[in-house]
Amino acid sequence: MITTALPRAAPARTLAVGAWLKNTACLLDGDVVTWSPMHGDLGTPEACRALRASARALLDAAGGTVDAIAHDLHPDFASTRLALELAAELGVPALAVQHHHAHVGVLQAEAGSHAPVIGLALDGVGLGPDGTAWGGELLQVAGARWQRLGHLGTLALPGGDLAAREPWRMAAALLHALGRGDQIVQRLAPAVGERLASGVQTLLARGLHCPRTTSAGRWFDAVAGLLGLSTRQAFEAEAAIALELAATGWLATQPAPVPPPTDLGLAALAQALFETQVAGEGAALFHIGLAHALADAAIEAAQARGVGMVALGGGCFLNGLLARLVVERLQAAGLAASLPHSVGCGDAGLALGQAWVAAHALAEGLATRSPTAIHEEHAACA
Repeated sequence: MITTALPRAAPARTLAVGAWLKNTACLLDGDVVTWSPMHGDLGTPEACRALRASARALLDAAGGTVDAIAHDLHPDFASTRLALELAAELGVPALAVQHHHAHVGVLQAEAGSHAPVIGLALDGVGLGPDGTAWGGELLQVAGARWQRLGHLGTLALPGGDLAAREPWRMAAALLHALGRGDQIVQRLAPAVGERLASGVQTLLARGLHCPRTTSAGRWFDAVAGLLGLSTRQAFEAEAAIALELAATGWLATQPAPVPPPTDLGLAALAQALFETQVAGEGAALFHIGLAHALADAAIEAAQARGVGMVALGGGCFLNGLLARLVVERLQAAGLAASLPHSVGCGDAGLALGQAWVAAHALAEGLATRSPTAIHEEHAACA
């Protein structure tokens, strides 16, 4: 096991069982974080067994006792079931921490702070307290207290989870969202066949098997599919990587395109993509427009609330171009911007945020000895 140190001790000893993807667990004891090995994705029995063994080992390292066990908000994850089991065995609270709250919590733990920050949490998916799939979130976070201030425009997931593996489906969802559903077959049938394209067009038109998401990852997929850069993904984030490479290549030799004024809904930016003739130009336009929308929303939120720090978390900030553009715009407005430094932006470090949030929930009296979700607040965090 590996240990890392924080600049400030947490107010309670917590065990966190991590995310579904790239799972790791950690023990937060004072200012020391003890990490398990990475277990991989919890969709395999081997990963679930490895997590259970690691959680037991971390408890042994804590002398068999902790103040709480933190887990994801999703009730059906193997990690959630394990957390509830261990918490009942030890007689301590099991605390559910919303996924994107935990991403921002990583930054607060690394800073040793529970003061209010504005958070931008961008990734593929995390369950929101409303039961929908989140993933492009503007939050205010102060320790265990948090509030959702905004989110990226909502897209349908035609075919459910299959849409996360097939960017052409997300391209169809984007066309439908922009009132261009009648173009789905014309644009996408050459890549996937008329039967599939027509079937997805029908799903979208009828709202069948099309759950909704605010996921930044799915926006990247949609644009990559629309620009012909990715149809089906052979590995995670393949479409987003292709989009970043195309944008970087364009910007290395061409003037930066000027995006239209757009808000987090991204409708104006998406419409502008139809006017581009070259995939690289469209990819660059999307990156710049998305960065402007994110930074401007964070700047407005920070200024309205007197907050000077914006925390950037979630796997989409592994995109170096997006991260640089957002940070530069935030800093130009006089705000500090932070990315994780002891762990990556993605889910492998999420347990630290879970543990930090849960420790502060105990200190702030927001936890009971029964299974508890740390709820979103509907008033500004203070």
